[in-house]
Amino acid sequence: MNYDQAFKRIASSKFRSSFHLSNKDKEYVRKKGMDVIERHARDFVKERFAPKNIVNDGKQTPWKGHPVFIAQHACACCCRGCLHKWYRVQLGVELTALQQEKIVRLLMEWINGEMKKDVNAQ
Repeated sequence: MNYDQAFKRIASSKFRSSFHLSNKDKEYVRKKGMDVIERHARDFVKERFAPKNIVNDGKQTPWKGHPVFIAQHACACCCRGCLHKWYRVQLGVELTALQQEKIVRLLMEWINGEMKKDVNAQ
């Protein structure tokens, strides 16, 4: 996964590019630290996206409540359907450790970028 290409594609989507971390989300990231946020991202990806079959696919990612959830929607990593549509990740197959790592890296790159932005400038 080329992150620059992924972010360029995301930026071209009015829907995907409308997601941003709020001041509250940023404060949560600062309070917990990036290592904890990354651990949360790994857990969410492993539990909600890695399995072969996901009972509630398409509904497993809340719209708010955690910075990683916002990143998942912004990066089209919110369900297996979006992963397939945007990144050609095969449906009905368990995600490999490498695929999971790439998703986590993409989410963390997006969060890092958001943390550098001034929320008031949005």
